[in-house]
Amino acid sequence: MSPKVRYEIEFPINSSPQLLYQYISTPSGLQEWFADIVNSRGEFFTFEWDDTEEHARLAAKKTGEKVKFKWIDDNKKDTEYYFELRILEDEITKDVSLMVVDFAIEEELDESKQLWENQVSDLKHVIGSV
Repeated sequence: MSPKVRYEIEFPINSSPQLLYQYISTPSGLQEWFADIVNSRGEFFTFEWDDTEEHARLAAKKTGEKVKFKWIDDNKKDTEYYFELRILEDEITKDVSLMVVDFAIEEELDESKQLWENQVSDLKHVIGSV
């Protein structure tokens, strides 16, 4: 299997960092735009889409700024792959954006980015940032 490559993609979002943080850090917030069903038990999260279920561990969190989820395998072991959602706020203009850090197999990079664009589009719709 091909190794995955790390990429970053930034989305301007018309929202306060505090509101945005609720949607990227809580199961109920994530369920509104990221996955069909999101459950958590402590630091362990389960994301469900259609017939797919993925497990991740909340590896890092900084209130109002970022969350980082590490994917875990069936044996509850961390993989080397993660996704991070980071809130950026321009100090001068106060413009807010969401930085997504993720990994994808090189051949699926465009598809992976497109998936994030669709999901962040849903997020913007949910928080009224369209």
